[in-house]
Amino acid sequence: MARFIAAQRSEHGIPHAVACRALGVSTSWFYKWVGEDTSPRRARRRVLAALVRGRFHQRKGCAGSPGIHADLVEADLVEMGWAVSKNTVAVLMAEQNLVARRRRKRRCTTKQNASARKAPDLAGRRFSPPPETVVEAA
Repeated sequence: MARFIAAQRSEHGIPHAVACRALGVSTSWFYKWVGEDTSPRRARRRVLAALVRGRFHQRKGCAGSPGIHADLVEADLVEMGWAVSKNTVAVLMAEQNLVARRRRKRRCTTKQNASARKAPDLAGRRFSPPPETVVEAA
């Protein structure tokens, strides 16, 4: 269909927007097919995706979207005058399949058995605090 729209422009001089409207296709789809999609929003999004990818690899894949967002806000985006949310960073990471490595949980390898026999107290130790003594001021 995109070839047909392009042919209408070259053969009959019909503008792309008119041909797209007549065929019920968006003009952005046509320009994307042509490869001339140079909207400022998409250009900014591509730059932001590159920044996210760079920060992710700089932190060796251990940072999630909140950490990368904080890094970007601190350094790069302030200089450019851009404002970006954590959710946008999360979406860009998901589009590029950038998943942070999880921190390992500390494993406790020794677990006490509550029903095990307790060792006898052969030394006769007392574990209660000593009685309180009142010190009088002289």
